[in-house]
Amino acid sequence: MRFSAAQTIEQVLPEALSRRAQPLAGLVDRLVSGTDEASAAQRTTLVAFSIRVASAAIAFLSQVALARLMGAFEYGVFVLVWVSMIIIGNLSCFGFHTAIVRFLPQYRERGDLDRVRGLLLAGRIFVLATSTAMTALAMAAAHFGSSWFQSYYVVPFMIGALALPMIALGDTLTGTARANGWSIRSLGPTYILRPLLILAFLVGAWALNYPVNGVTALVCAVLATYLTTLGQLIVVTVSLDRHFPPGPHRTELPLWVSVSLPIFLVEGFFFLLVNADVLMVGALMRPDDTAVYFATVKTLALVHFVYFAVKAGVAHRFAARIDDTDKSALHDLARRSVNWTFWPSLAMAGMILLAGPLLLSMFGADFGRGYPLLFILAAGVVLRAAIGPAESLLTMSGNQNVCAALFGGVLAINVALNALMIPVYGLYGAALATLIATIVETFALYQLVWSRIGVRMFVFMPARKTDR
Repeated sequence: MRFSAAQTIEQVLPEALSRRAQPLAGLVDRLVSGTDEASAAQRTTLVAFSIRVASAAIAFLSQVALARLMGAFEYGVFVLVWVSMIIIGNLSCFGFHTAIVRFLPQYRERGDLDRVRGLLLAGRIFVLATSTAMTALAMAAAHFGSSWFQSYYVVPFMIGALALPMIALGDTLTGTARANGWSIRSLGPTYILRPLLILAFLVGAWALNYPVNGVTALVCAVLATYLTTLGQLIVVTVSLDRHFPPGPHRTELPLWVSVSLPIFLVEGFFFLLVNADVLMVGALMRPDDTAVYFATVKTLALVHFVYFAVKAGVAHRFAARIDDTDKSALHDLARRSVNWTFWPSLAMAGMILLAGPLLLSMFGADFGRGYPLLFILAAGVVLRAAIGPAESLLTMSGNQNVCAALFGGVLAINVALNALMIPVYGLYGAALATLIATIVETFALYQLVWSRIGVRMFVFMPARKTDR
């Protein structure tokens, strides 16, 4: 799927349609009514959707402002480095932030508060340790490997690396909030507060006559990340103390790590996959080309946000239903999540394509050349939305190993296609490579869910094996 680096510099929006051609007004009525499991997931998704609608506007406008303030070249430097830091920070969790989403609902359902407390404490310590080590490695690589890439990236990479511990801790706190169904505490800090702070700090630097370039923007991003994550830490901790009273901790770190590492591979490959084109453009082309490509991807953010909102609303509910003897509720929720993802994505993609020239022109005069790329990238987004959050269902149902292998294979295909096609076709080559990889990924995920879980997670297919 193509939510790309848009996901990095504050990504994603979302919501849900439960029936194919149902109008949006009727959708809202359905989402706020009902008392069953699916209705609860719908309401969580609606909250996530509302947050990400707001964050989509904030993120888009903030990126426009950043591009205008810095110019295409410096904006391209900032984009490539910050995208890289978001990816490395997420990978520094080694999957533990998603393991919390898997285990915490199960422990809560069983009333096993000792393991809940142990999981939450171990998660924070684990990711802070691993991300701090990753910071040291990243800074060493930037310093000693400076001859491998352009000189204008060296200092920005070293500055950006300082944000890694807070990015990783923030992802862990987001996973903790998701596991409890707290959409605002999960999504608000990363998708609303952080982009606003980055922009505010950069505007302040400009007002104080500091040079407005990639280095300054990364300093602002690091400061914004620390403030955002520390604030989220306080809010989430207070909420946890209300729901889980103090008591003994039971830690099963080997078990949690054994599950988190395959999840790390799934999400690591997935995260790299959805950002591979931006990274490859940054590696093979100039920063101003990277800026144009990223702005095009960013313009599709409203479409990407649908997928992420639905995923935020259902992943922890998939985990809570995995142990059910009767799988009908799980299957029904999975099928509903496909409709919730596809139809809003299709509608939003159409609107973005119509408004594309205007939206891209807001970044600057040179950015209009990205408009034809929107059609290629939007096709991949809509196709991927047709199977909903399929990889979340696989991960939460214990199929993370095969899912990791799938994403690893698709990532290899994507990188190889980008390496072959970008030198020949430029930005069009990156978009086409991404589309081809998305087709492979969508078909493979559909087959996996069908064979492993027995659900037809495709919007135009009947529901289960028993329906054949």
